[in-house]
Amino acid sequence: MGLTRLVFLTTLTMVAFAANSLLCRFALRETHLDAASFTSIRLMSGAVTLVLLISVRQRERISGLIRPAGNTLSALALFTYAATFSFGYIELSASTGALLLFATVQTTMIGYGLWAGERLRLWQWVGFVLAISGLVLLLFPGLSAPPWFEALLMIFAGVSWGIYSVRGKGSREPLKDTAGNFIRTVPFTLLLSLVMLSQYQWDNSGFLYALASGALASGLGYALWYSVLPSLTATVASTIQLSAIVIAAIGGVVLLGEPVTLRLLLASSTILGGIGLVIWCRN
Repeated sequence: MGLTRLVFLTTLTMVAFAANSLLCRFALRETHLDAASFTSIRLMSGAVTLVLLISVRQRERISGLIRPAGNTLSALALFTYAATFSFGYIELSASTGALLLFATVQTTMIGYGLWAGERLRLWQWVGFVLAISGLVLLLFPGLSAPPWFEALLMIFAGVSWGIYSVRGKGSREPLKDTAGNFIRTVPFTLLLSLVMLSQYQWDNSGFLYALASGALASGLGYALWYSVLPSLTATVASTIQLSAIVIAAIGGVVLLGEPVTLRLLLASSTILGGIGLVIWCRN
């Protein structure tokens, strides 16, 4: 893949990842759509998009995906991520939610590596401690601290996405497995909608935001990511994902009018700097 094409597609992918935060936050703040419905629409539209992509790219009949790839445990992790992500964004700003999410994803994956026997060098340990300290700083009680319950939900979303990512690292057909996992989340989404039926609220604009989050930011976003991953080293791929935090923060300020607090700036610098040290000092 040429450099210009690689840079363009990678940038587009990171915009798609950040767009999930912006679309969810906008839908839950500016429309009447409830979080459970947003989750269901996002996952089901993502499943449809991925199935269609596989059908077109691999010339495989959709009927051949009746027994989807992937597995139930990965689908449960994917569903848990999507659900806690949506409910977390009821109160969190786009920038705070994205920071908590992606920082927790990276921390979870680093933690898994340590549990699996990986060893960190001195500067990597410094970075790991910095990243954890940044999360503590962000969540420490005070006037500008995010709501603790929603923050915990977003951290749980990050842990779930980290688990999903770890489970998918060995996939030989990641796009097909992702499509299968999205399909397998449908029963969970229906159960969630049934449990939260008392809070059900429909909104046509909210539906369109959720549809864009599922079909475009999630379905097409993941497809683009898989297309550029073979051209990126693991270190570069991990680092690039952190740019989604910055994009979401800028989008939150420009599009949603969200404030930028000193606490958020300090926590962002500490978390991103710490994770950056862990990643760049691997070799």
